[in-house]
Amino acid sequence: RCVLKELESLGKALYGAKLIAQRFQVRNCSHHKDPVSGSACLLSMIEEGNPHHYFIATQDQDLANKVKKKAGVPLLFIIQNTMVLDKPSPKSLAFVQKLQMNQLVPEHQKESIVQLKEKEGLAKQEGEKRRKRKRAGGPNPLSCLKKKKKTTQEGQEPSAEKKKRRKRKRNRVKAEALQSMQKNEEE
Repeated sequence: RCVLKELESLGKALYGAKLIAQRFQVRNCSHHKDPVSGSACLLSMIEEGNPHHYFIATQDQDLANKVKKKAGVPLLFIIQNTMVLDKPSPKSLAFVQKLQMNQLVPEHQKESIVQLKEKEGLAKQEGEKRRKRKRAGGPNPLSCLKKKKKTTQEGQEPSAEKKKRRKRKRNRVKAEALQSMQKNEEE
């Protein structure tokens, strides 16, 4: 209601914005009798952790900076005819992380865990560091290489006489196939 009152007071220049704002559902605020500025009203509605889960849509940088300081309030703004949802503020991210940590283990259980650890002597003491265990490893891969063949005493390769070379066999299948075809033609 305060925003509508402010738009009315600004006159014909913002008549279109006033018509758009009237289309949306109007929320009652605590300043029903004596309206305040629109930004002050919006900030008062998101106090105490934004219980009604409001989004704030504004082009006002001062209001946007104030909203970013509060945790859990999404911020919308317009860039070139496109509505953009601003990334979560650092305050919101820290609040969510704290909330998740508290949900995992309640505070009273954390305290009882610490007490039990101290009682059993499992609590970490300062100055005491754990050593990493060495894992049993396999053999050195360099020691697993195949041994090289020894050369002659002079350090030269064995002569060509000692080496045996394989001779390639000719494939005579074609010649035999031609002979058998000729025999078939003669018959």
